[in-house]
Amino acid sequence: MKEVEAIIARYPQGKQKSALIPLLHLAQEEFGGWLSAEAMDHVASILSIEPIEVYEVATFYSMFNLQPVGKHVLEVCQTGPCMLRGSDDIIAYIKSKLGIGVGETTADGMFTLKTVECLGACGYAPMMQMGMHYKEHLTPERVDQIIADCYNHK
Repeated sequence: MKEVEAIIARYPQGKQKSALIPLLHLAQEEFGGWLSAEAMDHVASILSIEPIEVYEVATFYSMFNLQPVGKHVLEVCQTGPCMLRGSDDIIAYIKSKLGIGVGETTADGMFTLKTVECLGACGYAPMMQMGMHYKEHLTPERVDQIIADCYNHK
């Protein structure tokens, strides 16, 4: 709660709703990488706002997970520039390699595959985000290496 109070204190009195996105990030981190309805309701109560106001934000942004996810979330960009550079092929390759579909998690709990809209790295397409890191110029070989690195650094 000390961190929550510090985040809320960044914003003017009466504008605590401005802390919503940072608090959702914190809640997602604290509650296992995803936001349950209970976690979102808790954030709403802290900010004295209606739960629907939290749900609207959490469902709009792809950075928030509304169901349990794997240890590594592969968020592959599927916007025009990445598609032109082969993101559809990369998505298909990851699906085949890991045996999961978009929105699914591997049986071992290591990977979740998501497709997202523009991540602002069009010059490095096709690309994906893993946590705080961008993985750029993706090829099947690069994807293989990324997956292997994740298993080697459990």
